[in-house]
Amino acid sequence: MERSEKGTKRLHEQVERIIDEGSGERRSVIVRMVEPQDDLTVLVGTATDAIRARSLSRTAREILPSHADVVRGKKPGKLSTREKRALADDQVSSVAQVAAAEVPTVTKRHLMSAGHKALAPLLSSDVAKAPATQAPQDPGAFWSSRSAVLELRKEDLARLPDEVDTVIDIAPNRALRVPPTVEVKTLPSRALDNKASAWGIYRIGAMSAWGAYGARGKGVVVAVLDTGVDAEHPDLKGKIAAWAEFDANGKEVASSKPRDSDQHGTHVTGTIVGGNTSGKWIGVAPEAKVAAALVLDGKKGGTDAQVLAGIDWALERGAHVISMSLGGLTLEAQAPSAYTAAILTALRSGVPVVAAIGNEGLQTSGSPGNDLFAFAIGATDPEDRPAGFSGGRTQVLFQSSFISEEFLPLPYMKPEVSAPGVAVESSVPGGTWAAFSGTSMATPHASGAIALLLSATSNLKAVEAEQRAFLIQDFLIGSVEELGESGQDHRFGFGRIDVLRSIGFARDGGF
Repeated sequence: MERSEKGTKRLHEQVERIIDEGSGERRSVIVRMVEPQDDLTVLVGTATDAIRARSLSRTAREILPSHADVVRGKKPGKLSTREKRALADDQVSSVAQVAAAEVPTVTKRHLMSAGHKALAPLLSSDVAKAPATQAPQDPGAFWSSRSAVLELRKEDLARLPDEVDTVIDIAPNRALRVPPTVEVKTLPSRALDNKASAWGIYRIGAMSAWGAYGARGKGVVVAVLDTGVDAEHPDLKGKIAAWAEFDANGKEVASSKPRDSDQHGTHVTGTIVGGNTSGKWIGVAPEAKVAAALVLDGKKGGTDAQVLAGIDWALERGAHVISMSLGGLTLEAQAPSAYTAAILTALRSGVPVVAAIGNEGLQTSGSPGNDLFAFAIGATDPEDRPAGFSGGRTQVLFQSSFISEEFLPLPYMKPEVSAPGVAVESSVPGGTWAAFSGTSMATPHASGAIALLLSATSNLKAVEAEQRAFLIQDFLIGSVEELGESGQDHRFGFGRIDVLRSIGFARDGGF
């Protein structure tokens, strides 16, 4: 696809802004290449239509897939006219819209190949080869987002849009902070009253799901992109299936061993897969495995490039869900586009991307959680009240290289759902435990719930990849405990997750 004159003008405006707002002689930027506009256009269009329709739903139950017999195991081109008509009539369920559009199946190998091919003109260009320091740079390249991180002199950055005509987006390689963790010393009575488990495990129905369906996450891999993990913690030992560490340019650190550069990653991981060596169960899916990537340094923080590299790595390691309790505050209504392509690639691979919405309170949000296609999570307390720090707002896409101009501006609400995120007890490095609060703590409840859902259903993994992630998200949204306003709102999303119900609805639908 050729870049339009309007697109070129927008790129020059982006570059001017990056140069004006930065300091020094060089800028670290994420450069994204043009997307093939064939089947991706269909997927983006249908998913966007479903999200727009979903925002008008009166109740979350309307989002539950109503045609499981059609969706399950159906390949594109195999739907009858009656089945197509039935799916088209279901305008709220994301998976119904994707199935009705018969989005072509694309293998992960094809997506990787297409990503590397799209990056080739950039990486071979004179601009990319221009030395940023005394030595030539070694740019990090990320196939899932068709992007690369470059550290460029201001004059090289200024000529990049004209030098490489397949560049479609340029953004700062933002610095990301580790979400602050303050230990909760005095637990609420509802938390203290739960003797068998951390209160959130009980509240979302995880323990009941273990008993009712005999499933605890076995066979599911959750990718946790965070500060690392203490793999020797007694609640996590033997559960870390893969490990990687990435530097600020998204390059994998050779010979790195599992470690937590902070406390955050170990706490998040414990809420997903932790055991009960403390005397309380702390993990939603204790038999699942974790692929852990250190993308945030406890002292230095991280960058967008590190997270994008982590998404590539997670998909290559066969993760079934990606969990990101991280993000950067966004003050503008337009969410950054740095993660959109990577999230879409994950969705096409059947992998939901679960992300925290942020801890700056109502009418704020963080990226990547505020991306149109991310599965964003807000936080609730033991009384099912929204946490005061939990973010949520209406975002507006005024311009997009993914969405057709006829649909712009496009408003959409965040978060999708909420989960326990106040005074959450979980593991911390050194073989101990602590209670923290944050949407970071809510996110692993949702990621663990997806692991439980997948392990408790015999047919979900068999659903075609281009439909699976949407189906999983529909089940989690459609089964929530509905709280707050009718439908979706900025505090709860559609409501607080209930994995026992999710599994029940999925199995009742033949999954």
